[in-house]
Amino acid sequence: MFFDDRLATVLRQRATGEANLRTQFRQLLDLLGRDPAGAQGSEGSLVAAAWLRLEALGEAIPPADRARMIREPGWRFRNPALAAHLAEHEPEVASAALTRAELAAEDWSALIPLLPVSTRGFLRLRRDLPVDIEALLARLGVHDRSLPPPREPVLAAAPRQVRPAPPAGASRPHGGDAAIPLHPAPVQAELPPAPPRSRDDSGRSEISALVERIAQFRRERGTAPTEQDRSPRLPLGELPERIADRIGSFGFAADTSGRIAWAESEAAPMVVGTRLFASLSASGDPVARAFARRQPIARAAMALDGAPAIAGEWIVDAEPRFSEEGHFTGYLGRFRRVPDAAPGSKADAREADRIRQLLHELRTPVTAVQGYAEVIQQQLFGPAPHEYRALAAAIAADAARILAGFEELDRLARLETGALAIEAGECDLAELVRRTAGQLAGVLDAQAAGLRPAFADTASLLIAIDPEDAEALLWRLLASLASVCAPGERIAISLDPLIGDGRAVARLVCALPARLAAQEQIFTASVEAGPSAINAGLFGTGFTLRLARAEAQAAGGGLKREGSALVLTLPLLGRTVGLRGAAEI
Repeated sequence: MFFDDRLATVLRQRATGEANLRTQFRQLLDLLGRDPAGAQGSEGSLVAAAWLRLEALGEAIPPADRARMIREPGWRFRNPALAAHLAEHEPEVASAALTRAELAAEDWSALIPLLPVSTRGFLRLRRDLPVDIEALLARLGVHDRSLPPPREPVLAAAPRQVRPAPPAGASRPHGGDAAIPLHPAPVQAELPPAPPRSRDDSGRSEISALVERIAQFRRERGTAPTEQDRSPRLPLGELPERIADRIGSFGFAADTSGRIAWAESEAAPMVVGTRLFASLSASGDPVARAFARRQPIARAAMALDGAPAIAGEWIVDAEPRFSEEGHFTGYLGRFRRVPDAAPGSKADAREADRIRQLLHELRTPVTAVQGYAEVIQQQLFGPAPHEYRALAAAIAADAARILAGFEELDRLARLETGALAIEAGECDLAELVRRTAGQLAGVLDAQAAGLRPAFADTASLLIAIDPEDAEALLWRLLASLASVCAPGERIAISLDPLIGDGRAVARLVCALPARLAAQEQIFTASVEAGPSAINAGLFGTGFTLRLARAEAQAAGGGLKREGSALVLTLPLLGRTVGLRGAAEI
């Protein structure tokens, strides 16, 4: 029997970073966008949780990004419930959903009357709807968008009068003036006289007054750049040379050879014709590599030479463009200045960017391997032998562990360079320690080892950190220590508040296991895990402790070694100065 647990797998993932939010939103679109029978194949509670998660992710992702993901061609959109749900969102999201949906005629007939009136007009942009659906739109008053025809001016009409016919034989004036009018004739004389309008009541006068006030303000400030100031001047010495403004960012479009063919007006004269890379054979250039593979360019470092307005270090983001026939037409993107930073941190930030670009390159093949393994294991394209399915499941699990390691590397790089911060919140550190120790006890009890908190079960100590971030940090710390525990070894844990030096922090002290205490540098140590099934991470105990230290420092605390103990400090919440209900400190 085959069970489809993809929806449950997606909902179990904890999306914290910006990339994870977009990935989970795209996965839910793919799963909920199937036909109604397939979308309801899971349990009703899972489907309801998926709709709630999709709504929560929609609030965290900008509308333009959601609309771009909806327009992507690599997924099936056949569920009218998803179309109705997205039609309630922002205009760009609703337009993308109604343009992308592939519904049957009966589904369109049931959906269109339920759509908001403001979004029905987006369906007129489609040319692939059935004839009866177009007739339904016409009956509902949904027409193509166009300007209304100009209306004739409304003039006052005189009372209807009938002129007597001229006598027989009399000549008629040219133009047939003897006809009896059937409609009221406009008579300008009977229009009521317009009330006198002052200068202040005239709209043109208000605009003129506003323009005059702006011009006066600029004259007083002396900062209004005139057209003459913007024009280039010959160096004749009569005026000092004007220093050009430094451009902070500009959009651009590149052709198929990598040469900038268009840019925003302020930068166009200085950058049009510039090559984005030296040659496609430059294997070390990430821009050239992405260009050769027709892949997006994300946070690529580039230096521009030339006028002072554009010279310097830049960060480039761009997306490839393709014609309707699928032919590559170039790139469309944006240049952004490298943010100013301290001289010592620029090299670290540049190195972190290189690491993140490398991780991005490595994720692509690993994700592809994982996807194909899951296809074989779940028999999506047909039956497969059980031996192949077992191998595919093992490959998918290994790929998931590798991707988790990549996420840890990326998180460490962003934390150490300040690109990522730990969110503030409220959390009970004592309760987290007890819960985490209880989870690890199920594995350590078989070896007569474990974690021994030295405070009462009713103790409470609030810290000013988001609960999810605090739980992840504490799990890294305690799981790393538990993974190197020897049989029969127990780790003592104490918790107490520390007030002093203008700070109020919670101090968590954990005794080091013997094998880890023997290392001189525990944050770079490569200690092999013990016989337990607890895994400290893909890169070992030292790396995991270094990541926990970076998270603690980003939260306003720290993690350091003091003799044979490891001390974690985290900021207390508000005026919390005591461990309430503590029996032993």
